[in-house]
Amino acid sequence: MPDENNPVTRAVDKVIEAVTDHSEKGEIPGRPGVEPPTVEEPTEPRGPLPPKPDQHGPEPFTPTGQPSGETTGTRAQGGSFLTTATGTRVPDTDHSLKAGPRGPVLLRDHHLREKITHFDHERIPERVVHARGAAAHGVFRGYGTASKITKAAFLAKGVETPVFVRFSTVLGSRGSADTVRDTRGFATKFYTSEGVFDLVGNNIPVFFIQDAIKFPDVIHAGKPHPDREIPQAQSAHDTFWDFVSLHTEATHHTMWNMSDRGIPRSYRMMEGFGVHTFRLVADDGQTTLVKFHWKPKAGVHSLVWEEAQIVNGVDPDFHRRDLADAIEAGAHPEWELGVQTFPDTGDQTFEGIDLLDPTKIVPEELAPVQPIGLLTLNANPVDFFAETEQVAFHAGHLVPGIDVTYDPLLAARLFSYLDTQITRLGGPNFDQLPINRPHAPVNDMLRDGMH
Repeated sequence: MPDENNPVTRAVDKVIEAVTDHSEKGEIPGRPGVEPPTVEEPTEPRGPLPPKPDQHGPEPFTPTGQPSGETTGTRAQGGSFLTTATGTRVPDTDHSLKAGPRGPVLLRDHHLREKITHFDHERIPERVVHARGAAAHGVFRGYGTASKITKAAFLAKGVETPVFVRFSTVLGSRGSADTVRDTRGFATKFYTSEGVFDLVGNNIPVFFIQDAIKFPDVIHAGKPHPDREIPQAQSAHDTFWDFVSLHTEATHHTMWNMSDRGIPRSYRMMEGFGVHTFRLVADDGQTTLVKFHWKPKAGVHSLVWEEAQIVNGVDPDFHRRDLADAIEAGAHPEWELGVQTFPDTGDQTFEGIDLLDPTKIVPEELAPVQPIGLLTLNANPVDFFAETEQVAFHAGHLVPGIDVTYDPLLAARLFSYLDTQITRLGGPNFDQLPINRPHAPVNDMLRDGMH
């Protein structure tokens, strides 16, 4: 018998008690389905399982922004029997149709052709930057504190707006590790009553360059070397140092990147910044220049280099797992959206700081961040590809009351994001994919096109 007076025994008992789930459901974050598989081999056909309670797909809207009345279940695979893509029952998906017991395989086996052809075309081009990402659904609630400086309806007091947020690393490929030293993307798609607004930011408030004509150069410098395709997802290497040493405007971002901010502890514990200066427009036409900030309710926390190295080896998916498990466990991450405000003067500067220079910050001591709303992430995606991979952000997705400035880096982003979605998603109709559909009526007079 264990000695109950032994301090080690008592400590072990406390740990067991802490990790024991006494609830009736006994839910464990990360389980692959809503119910465990049976030990016995199934003998009766059954349909696909429904999503887990923490999951839901895109809201049910048509490609033209009309409520469709669908549910996640009606958009998912259905039926208890395997079928072709056109709904015909398939009695055997394990053996090709052959002319005799040893072949040859017959070209007339249309199920073989369909299955292999679709498999051969499953992949789409990964993003050139921000390929590695994780995302979640949520809701944004406006405080109403921005009503004096913008007419944007979703920022009015008490208005709740569905959102989809994608976090990412910049340099690594889609299969790279999470806890690398890199800038992180923090992109939010607001499905507002006036159209889609995309706030496509980073976890660092400045950028490496002032003019987007250098963007291909800085990314090529940070990407793996072209001869060996290494190092993967690493910013601090020879070609990167070549670039930042020759372009002094990159010094500010480099200091942030090489600080603790370069390796967040969790997406849930990471600030976000719009980086650029935007122009807000009020009902009376008055304009105000602003910088957007996301402030995590969980605080800002980072990993030290040694911790990151260990985590990368033990769990390369650490950040995406942490986000999904937290949401499934009911620990919904929250951020406050805030703005720094500046007079919209002719020179577009504040206290001698050029507001059109994305390599500069305005210290919060000079312009405090004023909270204007609360973001809560409360649901995981049902289908990673259809949601996290196919979501298409665009800095030009704006709504009345929010406009751009003459920032030269932002100007090129207004072109580049649209261009890259056409390449990645196969044509100009990417806004009609379920995850990208607006929740406002669409009457754009556009026609046809691929996909």
